[in-house]
Amino acid sequence: MGYVYIFSTILFTAYGQLVIKWKVDQYGSLPDAWADKFIFLLKLVVNPWIISGFLAAFIAALCWMAAMTKFDISYAYPFMSLSFVLVFLLAVLLFGEPLTSNKLIGMGLIVVGIIFMR
Repeated sequence: MGYVYIFSTILFTAYGQLVIKWKVDQYGSLPDAWADKFIFLLKLVVNPWIISGFLAAFIAALCWMAAMTKFDISYAYPFMSLSFVLVFLLAVLLFGEPLTSNKLIGMGLIVVGIIFMR
């Protein structure tokens, strides 16, 4: 069950990051004026999708606390690097972000690092 907690943490974290990116892209760039920045961010914060991203982060934190009851942090924490891989791959698929050889090598190093840390 401990691995379910870890991978739930990763999935909820990735969901939150991707939803926030999706909605921020729809709203455009952050304005220059302070008052406009505040209004811009306030509109984002009350968006139901953004709220779901915040909720996902909260659920991820609960899952992480559950995982900490099952594993040493030195064992479990390297798995969190998989969220980088998952977010990267989904950003390429969903947002058309560039897939470069350097990024692929970096992802490979992350995965190799996780294998060595176990």
